Amino acid sequence: MDDVVMTGPVDAEAELDRLADRYRKAGGLGIKMLGALGGQAEGLLDKLPSGLRDRLNDGTAYALTLAMKGAQHSRGAVKDQTPWVNTAVATAMGAAGGFGGLPSALVELPATTAVLLRAIQGVAAQNGFNPDEEGVQFDCIRVFAAAGPLSGDDGGDLAFFTLRLTLTGGAMQKMIATVAPKLAIALGHKLAAQTVPVLGALAGASANYVYTKYYQEIAHVHFGLRRLAIDADIPHAELVNRLQDRMRVPPVKRA
Repeated sequence: MDDVVMTGPVDAEAELDRLADRYRKAGGLGIKMLGALGGQAEGLLDKLPSGLRDRLNDGTAYALTLAMKGAQHSRGAVKDQTPWVNTAVATAMGAAGGFGGLPSALVELPATTAVLLRAIQGVAAQNGFNPDEEGVQFDCIRVFAAAGPLSGDDGGDLAFFTLRLTLTGGAMQKMIATVAPKLAIALGHKLAAQTVPVLGALAGASANYVYTKYYQEIAHVHFGLRRLAIDADIPHAELVNRLQDRMRVPPVKRA
């Protein structure tokens, strides 16, 4: 389900319905995968060493900083990949990271974050935005403010779509510091899944599969709203409110 930049008349209501459907599907990915692993989201963070839990926010912010630099530098050498390639690469990295337990998982974390960020940048480009522009870079990091499929979010919290920060000196680090706590929860669940004895590689691969699929879908919603605001000439804040209204109402089953 790839998106293209819209041309011609835009049916805003139909596009909002499609984005709402995409957001719901994104939220369901993690639950299904966790069920396949035989685990539950609740309590996973408790499996991590207390010292690591305390440092998770700082470690996540560091991983995001490295990912931002790595993703931007790689764009000139490696073209954007299709969603299935991004998912396959991240899944393989998760398996490698989980194979050696927590130590290798920690080494793998920044690399996986960079792959996720490149995937998000690819979605931005697909919707007609230039990932080299500072504002688009902010939007790419902003996508990570969605807590991830293990958060139990039912789609009602769309606050990250409207997050605003002034583009001034040090603004990117401010953005990363704002996003890191939510992403830390998501990555903490992932690290915990990779500590499962014997099954760490499977858990790592599965977790990376879930997160790559999830953040790519969320990126499509995020940049789809940005694109719709331009093409339909409707204020972005109004579109967010209308999407929010849709998320409060159960979807209509199609015949």
